Amino acid sequence: MTLLVPFDGSELSEAALERATEFAEFTGEDVVALTVVPDEPEYALSRNWLDADDPFDPDAIADRLRDRVADIAPEADFRYEIPEDVSSMASITTDVIRTIRAVAHDVEASVVFIGSENAGRVSSPVSSVGAPVSEDPGYDVYIIRHA
Repeated sequence: MTLLVPFDGSELSEAALERATEFAEFTGEDVVALTVVPDEPEYALSRNWLDADDPFDPDAIADRLRDRVADIAPEADFRYEIPEDVSSMASITTDVIRTIRAVAHDVEASVVFIGSENAGRVSSPVSSVGAPVSEDPGYDVYIIRHA
């Protein structure tokens, strides 16, 4: 089984990766850090993956985030995905959520560690991946709310 950490380089995703790594020491499970890079330059800018003058290059973004993962959790595996555009009606957040859930099942995740200030609240913001990812009964979810 695997511990999956959606990783976007934010403080909360870094904290989630640290906690998953600590948990893995006790369970012997592998840790996979997953970065989802939508094919949208604006999304990359909003995540501070790019400066305004930088060209949009998903591979370069993934390489930078892979390096951050290696600094935090050298034993963790890194995986990155570009979500499929399956519906013109779906938001970028929906595409990211669908990708996280698909990878969770693909790696047979036993636990997904999500860094989110919003997951689990009564009202969920549209931009949060925490609540929809946590609804899948196929794995446990640990929500990290403090970095």
